[in-house]
Amino acid sequence: MKVSSFCAALLLCLIGAGPCMAAGGERLDQEVREATRNFYATIPAARDLAVEAAGMLVFPGVVAGGLVVGGEYGEGALIVGGRTVDYYNTASASLGLTVGAQVKTQVLLFMSARALEKFRASRGWEIGVDGDVSLARPGAEGALDRDALQEPIIAFVFTNKGLMYNLSLEGSKFTRFER
Repeated sequence: MKVSSFCAALLLCLIGAGPCMAAGGERLDQEVREATRNFYATIPAARDLAVEAAGMLVFPGVVAGGLVVGGEYGEGALIVGGRTVDYYNTASASLGLTVGAQVKTQVLLFMSARALEKFRASRGWEIGVDGDVSLARPGAEGALDRDALQEPIIAFVFTNKGLMYNLSLEGSKFTRFER
């Protein structure tokens, strides 16, 4: 198989499958609850931020991978007032030096009602096009960057190895789906 054919197949698998990859409803809800517990355990200040947030979008298992052409796909839930109100998927593609695969958890906190309303009103919301997202970065002794915490949407990306901060979410698209 040619490298270009492999890349095209991988890209289709990661971002083209969409709803056919949708996790069973109860399983996805359980994974979101577990990811939220891990979020609070990984980032001590997260629980207080989540209480202040108008909404929290949790993707428990975003799969990213590729070989020259990369992509990622994951499914999650939007939590408002402590309950799930909608389900979303996230997908993106990239070109460049991409080799390997990983699974990560993404959590977006909507710190203002206006940012949450704009997100929910869209048919497909893209970072960098429809809104900017501040990526939380750990500072001294695990404290979070205060500048990032002032933004209307704050993103956290982590794996089982901890909070990730040397990446970009630019171009990630979020689309609501029915389950």
